[in-house]
Amino acid sequence: MEREVIAVEPGLSSRRAGRVREIAFELRGLRGALIPILHAVQEELGYVAPDDAAVIADVLNLAVAEVHGVVTFYKDFRRTAAGRTTVGICQAEACRSVGAVELAEHAKRTVGCGFGETTYDGRVSLDEVFCFGNCALGPAVQVGDRLYGRVTPARLDALLGEAR
Repeated sequence: MEREVIAVEPGLSSRRAGRVREIAFELRGLRGALIPILHAVQEELGYVAPDDAAVIADVLNLAVAEVHGVVTFYKDFRRTAAGRTTVGICQAEACRSVGAVELAEHAKRTVGCGFGETTYDGRVSLDEVFCFGNCALGPAVQVGDRLYGRVTPARLDALLGEAR
């Protein structure tokens, strides 16, 4: 597979741009390649930087606005680096009916940031999730890669521990 070499966009590290370009070239043949490419970039590099859209758009022959629109439409894509600890709180109906709204408000106050944000010190990112499939044990919370059920504000504080 032959690769075209073009100049790196200003403000984008050449190393990151190069890797984003490689990922996009590797996956461009997939049907509906944009979303798998975005997932792969995020999985490997931690997030989809705003400048990544230009690289991906170039490889897929799309407008940068199209790529940006997909990144901003889907909550699964991060546009900035996640905190050291990621906390996801389910906000689907089953969890909401057993206290998830109150738990989310407690988390926002305690951690000091809202959904989709990261604390100023980069320790914690707070995410709104719509169903972990743990409905019988709501409210459900994921801290890092671990899922917890029947989480109360006190239990959330304990789970966060040193992350705060």
